[in-house]
Amino acid sequence: MDNDASSYTPPPGEAVTVEALRRGDENVFSELVTEHSPAMLRVARMHVSSQAVADEVVQEAWLGVISGIDRFEGRASLKTWIFRIVANIAKTRGERERRSVPFSSVGGREGNAEAAVDGDRFLDAGRWAGHWTSAPSRWSELPEEQLVGGETVGVVEAAIAALPEVQRTVITLRDVEGWSSEDVRNALDLTETNQRVILHRARSKVRRALEGYLDGEQR
Repeated sequence: MDNDASSYTPPPGEAVTVEALRRGDENVFSELVTEHSPAMLRVARMHVSSQAVADEVVQEAWLGVISGIDRFEGRASLKTWIFRIVANIAKTRGERERRSVPFSSVGGREGNAEAAVDGDRFLDAGRWAGHWTSAPSRWSELPEEQLVGGETVGVVEAAIAALPEVQRTVITLRDVEGWSSEDVRNALDLTETNQRVILHRARSKVRRALEGYLDGEQR
């Protein structure tokens, strides 16, 4: 899923980061590790059987980044390249454990599963495709401080934590960390359809949990 080299424009400052890595700049490398390792662990856990193995995968991936940075061609973003490394290593480890589930199979099951929330409550076109058509019931009646309060945030975090691994990773990257659809597809090697279906299911379950909490607060 590489972007075409002739049309891809790297993010501002990326060339400087790449050159610093090639020079062995430990500070730049440390910043990348801090920034990306949590999400890399989530990606690794999609393919391997335990957190301990995921930690090993991430460590191996960073070694791969160090040893392979001279071969980075810039046809996609540095972030995408890093996440492809961790995904490939995790897939190999997962296959070795005989516990890996192909994304295509996951997408198929997700697509055939009963929706947690009616499909007509999502926008199906335009810039906000896949997002909610309206706020959950009673949201407009709630004070703003309740919507952003710690307890409400806790409900959302708990709902995300309870999701299956693939759904949890996709919704976290998209809605918590703000990744674009293209970045997620490239990093996780997902088709556009699979990513959309997985994200839809994840958002449905989180919304259902939040609506149940907010409606209960109003009774």
